[in-house]
Amino acid sequence: MNRKIQILLAMLVLSSLVLAACGTPATPAPSTQAAGEPTEAMAEETPAEAAEDGPFSPLAVSGDIITAGSSTVFPLSERMSERFRTEGFSGNITVDSIGSGAGYERFCVDGDTDVANASRAIRDTEVESCQSIGREPLEFRVGTDGLSVVVSTENEFVTDITFEELQMIFSDAAINWSDVRPEWPAEPIQRFIPGTDSGTFDFFVEIVFDEDETSHLAAANTQLSEDDNVLVQGVLGSPYAVGYFGYAYYVENADTLKLVAIDGVEPTEVSVELPEDDPGAYLLARPLFIYSDATIMNEKPQVAAFIHFYLSFVNEEVVDVGYFPASEAALQTGWDNFNAAMGTTEGPQ
Repeated sequence: MNRKIQILLAMLVLSSLVLAACGTPATPAPSTQAAGEPTEAMAEETPAEAAEDGPFSPLAVSGDIITAGSSTVFPLSERMSERFRTEGFSGNITVDSIGSGAGYERFCVDGDTDVANASRAIRDTEVESCQSIGREPLEFRVGTDGLSVVVSTENEFVTDITFEELQMIFSDAAINWSDVRPEWPAEPIQRFIPGTDSGTFDFFVEIVFDEDETSHLAAANTQLSEDDNVLVQGVLGSPYAVGYFGYAYYVENADTLKLVAIDGVEPTEVSVELPEDDPGAYLLARPLFIYSDATIMNEKPQVAAFIHFYLSFVNEEVVDVGYFPASEAALQTGWDNFNAAMGTTEGPQ
């Protein structure tokens, strides 16, 4: 083969290789990702991030929200409203501490609030008042309180009392501490109790005095206030003072207040959930609520979003505020009420 033929054959081979490389795309390597499996970007999206664009997101709503009622529920609702704003809500939220009874009146009589905060369940007469202005109250359980009987840490003689002694201390059956136990000081009992509009007052009278408030209000040296912080300061003012209010106010002042056990039991996450007939149950455990109405929630999306947010995250905040979580069953009932009002399937099912 001469030199020219060799060069010609070499050029033909080279041309065929170039054409093959340019004309046929390379086959991609087989993927290890299963069909329907989310991409890396999708997998990085958390449930909370995925819900940010939902209809109940704090970012999706605006407008005013007005809540009022229980001084016990106040610190919890205040915490939830602060977190709601922190996570994107740009509207205004008002949380007024005026007592459960006054809160029900504003919600069911005046009709000027969107949510009622309450440390007792709504009464039939209050439901009727709501219905008379076109509202049907919906109940949402948001926590549990261990209503606390307290004295100052300067009090060196009271640590544990019986139920009968509790009745004496907060009634006209005793004037001095020595009337309750002879070995206690012959000093007047100074009593600081919630006002009569308070759900705390109502609950205490129901449990301790079988709903008869007469002897409770007739007790000497008794000062009433709807403001639990006023009661705290009153108890701190004397080693012979005693009072009762929500557990959160004890927790906030635990360095200067002393919790009084009743029949040997103090409020704990366990004792507040035990059945009443259990010897380890705390006598003054009670549920905490917020109430709203389906029409309000549908006409004001910001109210529905706030309640949705409350139910979703309350158990992340309630202990730090100073109360105990509601049971899963109680929270589920709240979600059921929410879904019935909004025609949704939100929350744990």
